[in-house]
Amino acid sequence: MFNETYKLSNGVEIPKLGLGTWLLDDAQAAQAVRDAVSIGYRHIDTAQAYMNETGVGEGIRSCGVTREEFFITTKVAAEAKTYDAAALSIDESLAKLGLDYIDLLIIHSPQPWKEFREENRYFEENKEVWKAMEDAYKTGKVKAIGLSNFLQDDVENILASCEIKPMVNQILAHVSNTPFELIEFCQKNDILVEAYSPIAHGAVLDNAEVKVIADKYGVSVAQLCLRYDIQLGLVVIPKTANLDHMRNNAELDFAISDADIETLKNVEQIQNYGEHSFFPVFGGNLK
Repeated sequence: MFNETYKLSNGVEIPKLGLGTWLLDDAQAAQAVRDAVSIGYRHIDTAQAYMNETGVGEGIRSCGVTREEFFITTKVAAEAKTYDAAALSIDESLAKLGLDYIDLLIIHSPQPWKEFREENRYFEENKEVWKAMEDAYKTGKVKAIGLSNFLQDDVENILASCEIKPMVNQILAHVSNTPFELIEFCQKNDILVEAYSPIAHGAVLDNAEVKVIADKYGVSVAQLCLRYDIQLGLVVIPKTANLDHMRNNAELDFAISDADIETLKNVEQIQNYGEHSFFPVFGGNLK
C-alpha cells in the first residue's frame, strides 16, 4: 500500500494510506510517527486542534527518514475565521512542526466546533481564510490546500470566488456512513476526498453483517473498511498508536467485489459512536 498514491489537481502525489494522530499527545504522536515510519508509512495527518504538532515534528526529525519522503497534513483551527488569524496559525504550525513547508493544509471545519452545522455558515469568513491559504500556497509554505468537513454548499462557496481551487475535502466516510452525493460532487470538481475515522472510530468492528464479508476475504473488519474507502477512490487515515494495528491497516492487498461493495454501501447507518459520540463530527455537541 505504501507505494500507492493519488494525484491531486495540481499534480502533487498523496499516499492513499496515512496515519491519523487525533487524540494523541505530543509524546504519543512522536512515538507513533517513528513506529509508523519503521513499517513504511510516509503520510502523517495532524491538526492545530490536536495540540500534537510539536510531537509529530519531533517524530519526523528523529525517525531517520528525510523530510522530502514525507507527506504531512495539518489543519487550520476551526475557530480561526479571519485572514490574519489563519495566516498567523499557518506560521505557528510550521514552527511547531519544525518544517519549512507543509504538504497539505486544510481548513478543519467550515464553522467553529461549538457552532458546527448550526445556522451561521461563515461563508464570508471562510473566503478570508481561503485567501490566507492561497497566499501561503503561492509563497511555498504549503504544497497543497484543501478543506475538511465542508458540505456541498460550503465547497461551492469557496469555488465561487477562489483563485486556487481546493484540492482535498477531508470528511467522515466509512462503511455504514458514506456521504455518496458529497463524494461524487467533490470528485466531479477534481477535489480528492479523504476519509477520516474510516473504521468508524471502532464503532463498526462488531457489526455482524460487515464481519461476514470480512471473513469471506480472510481479512479483519478494519482492513475491509479501509479497502472499501480506497475502492471508492478515497484516501484513508486511520488513527492508531498501536504498532500491530498500523501494520494490519497497511495489509490491503485484496479487492472487494462490486457486489460486496454494494452490500457495504447499504449497511445500516451507525448512530452511536460510543464514548466519542459527543464530538461534533459524530453528531455530538461540545456546548
